[in-house]
Amino acid sequence: MTDGHPTGGAHRTVELPAVPGLGGLYARGAATSGRSAVTRRLRPSDHPITTLPDVAYAVRGVRADAAHLTAYQHLLGEAATDALPAGFVHVLAFPVATALMTRPDFPLPLLGMVHLANTVTQHRAIRLGESLDVRAWAQDLRPHRTGTQVDLVTEVSAADEVVWRGTSTYLAKGAGATGSTSTDDEREAFVAPVPTGQWRLAADTGRRYAAVSGDRNPIHLSALSAKALGFPRAIAHGMYTASRALADVGAARGEAFVWTAEFSKPVLLPSAPNVRITHDAGGFAYTVWRPGSTAPHLTGRVDPSH
Repeated sequence: MTDGHPTGGAHRTVELPAVPGLGGLYARGAATSGRSAVTRRLRPSDHPITTLPDVAYAVRGVRADAAHLTAYQHLLGEAATDALPAGFVHVLAFPVATALMTRPDFPLPLLGMVHLANTVTQHRAIRLGESLDVRAWAQDLRPHRTGTQVDLVTEVSAADEVVWRGTSTYLAKGAGATGSTSTDDEREAFVAPVPTGQWRLAADTGRRYAAVSGDRNPIHLSALSAKALGFPRAIAHGMYTASRALADVGAARGEAFVWTAEFSKPVLLPSAPNVRITHDAGGFAYTVWRPGSTAPHLTGRVDPSH
């Protein structure tokens, strides 16, 4: 089924006084995740999850901090300019979308949510010092073979012009939604390409990205906290790996582009995945994989926006 609206325009907008802190949101998410688990156990099988909050959260007047931008650029390998990398804009806006997932009427648990895919459209360069308005909503609740998927959509505007739009698709394992099971996971067999580079990701990569993104989901922070949520070791943030691939593409991506990422297999930390960045007639394609693996960690593209 589809819940919500592609533009988010039909949602009731609730303005927040400021971008919420992710630390408080994860604490609240731990409590709501527990309630969600109880609700799922008590829900009859003929009463699956069907609805999302008909609310969009908005924050006005968001400005990037120069020191924060510099720390992000250093960690991800982005150029030291006053243009905000598309992944950094995601960092600025992410807490607004996360706040939606901690609402009592959001039907899926925040903790342990798996990031499946991401699509960002950047219409122009966003500069340090610009005043930005952020609006986020949830839509398209649908089945997945292992649970339920949902899209969190975030728009960033400057002077009433949408300059950046991101859609993040998440999976809540074990939660049931109505409709036919997704077949998105049916892919061709993976044949590893010739790498153009290799990343060396230390055990603290998740903690280092958490320091610049604020995203301290326990699955990224340590082996102990990750194991509590079903992972053998800490895993890298999906947006860290996608943003690092975007940084590897570099300035050739231009100032207006569509950036996609599909996360197929978690990057366990530490690790040294292979990377391939290729240029074709449309734009750039990238693949990240563990040597000898039968599936990539992530694949994606960066194409000019028209």
